[in-house]
Amino acid sequence: MDIYEQLRGKLKEAVERSRAEGILLSGGLDTSILAFVARPSVGFTVALKDSTAFDLDYSEKIAKFLGIQHERMEFTTEEALATLPEVIGILKTFDLALPNDLSLYFALKLARENRICSVMTGDGADELFAGYSYMAGLPSKDLERYIRKLSQNWHFSAGYLGEALDVEIKQPFLDEDFVRFALEIKSELKVKDGVGKYILRKSFEDLIPAEIVWRRKEPIEYGSGSTKLHEIIDNMVTDTEFQSARKEIDIKFINKEHFFYWRIYNEVVGEISKARDDEIRCPCCGAAMGTYHCPTCGFSCPLKEHL
Repeated sequence: MDIYEQLRGKLKEAVERSRAEGILLSGGLDTSILAFVARPSVGFTVALKDSTAFDLDYSEKIAKFLGIQHERMEFTTEEALATLPEVIGILKTFDLALPNDLSLYFALKLARENRICSVMTGDGADELFAGYSYMAGLPSKDLERYIRKLSQNWHFSAGYLGEALDVEIKQPFLDEDFVRFALEIKSELKVKDGVGKYILRKSFEDLIPAEIVWRRKEPIEYGSGSTKLHEIIDNMVTDTEFQSARKEIDIKFINKEHFFYWRIYNEVVGEISKARDDEIRCPCCGAAMGTYHCPTCGFSCPLKEHL
């Protein structure tokens, strides 16, 4: 049995242990593979209205290919802004990745409205198989060490949002046995010719459409079109407000959007819990850091500090 067969077999076992009624279907590699293996009853895809949302087209193609019921929904900018306080309250963060989380929230809400109580997500595939562009350029040994460290302390929003919306989240790529298997795969099989998740792509290239297998990695906010929110929110804060905030508030805000999220955080969550003496203090907001990332403000250590 070659490594590709082993991967397919291990993933099938993980899916069997993580069965769900539906799937959050982006039409990207990870969720398309899970949809192929699991054949859930329905897939859910959301996008920001009047934006360029590639997920809508790709998810429709894989749903038709697999014969899966496909539920789509487009949320407006007004709905996104109105929902931000709830999402920030659930996640207790003012991370600049909040547009990603908004898309997840609307997709899970759509599942709940369709009386679906459990959904699969593709969480963990990018981390385990070097799906992010910055990982592709790392030397092999550094990449293996980095992925192993990531696997010891990763953080995904779907679980918290699902709990708040009463939707159970299933994450086959995070299955303990599958993670152990993935960590033993050599980095040379995960990145080839600058292409991340190479082994995942090769394992399923004859089973699902090529345009999906070789689709490049896009963050949720790009695929759903919610990246458009960055500019909209940035323009909702004046330069004067931002400069005043940087002088008066003991937080190193990255930009006006970051300040906008903090202002909501301050209203719905309250003061930031500062790191204890035995914890690593975030240089941006003062909260306790994770291994590489601050879950409160979204600050990430420079990559060289990860290795």
